[in-house]
Amino acid sequence: MANTDNSNENRFFNWAKPYFDFIGKGKIYSLVYVIMALFCLLFPMFVIFMVIRDGYLYNAGTGLIVAFMFSLLVVAFASWVGFQLWWNRKTAIKRFENADFIAIPVVSDIVQTSGECIGTFLGIVGVGVGIIMTIYFWGSGYTDYAFYGLVPKIKNIGPVMIIGGPIAGFIILIIHRLFAEFIRIMSVIANNTREIARNTRNRI
Repeated sequence: MANTDNSNENRFFNWAKPYFDFIGKGKIYSLVYVIMALFCLLFPMFVIFMVIRDGYLYNAGTGLIVAFMFSLLVVAFASWVGFQLWWNRKTAIKRFENADFIAIPVVSDIVQTSGECIGTFLGIVGVGVGIIMTIYFWGSGYTDYAFYGLVPKIKNIGPVMIIGGPIAGFIILIIHRLFAEFIRIMSVIANNTREIARNTRNRI
């Protein structure tokens, strides 16, 4: 009877233990990677929804519709690459589970992955959509309408996107990597300080 009471008591006080283990061991950070991966995967659908909701292509010509469809394929490809990046990186937190400080290196990895995702997206979309813009709208005037407001109002913007997209993506990637390394330095300093303190106590 006593064992049954203790078992019931343990279940009463420990029913949330799996959740506590989930957040205590740093596994909760994997949700960030999953959420960002799903966001990348669903982004083309969001673009389609916005276009349909506002009737953006209802009165458009054949050339604009074809250009939009090809542009959407480029965006879908870039989003798929971003999805793979976040999904593969979600296992990165496993190497931090046994560290004294988990949040700092994980945040550093999230910052770095964000920069890689945005930079890659801009590079792919810049080149791909830029080529489409050049083919379909060269010399036809302003093309701010050609990609649902995501393209600024610049005449013959195709070549600008082809050159500027990868450059902007590279700059963003480098900036995020720089910030990520600054954050990682904090983690290294904290872990080394903890290790020095432990060694000092052991010698005493």
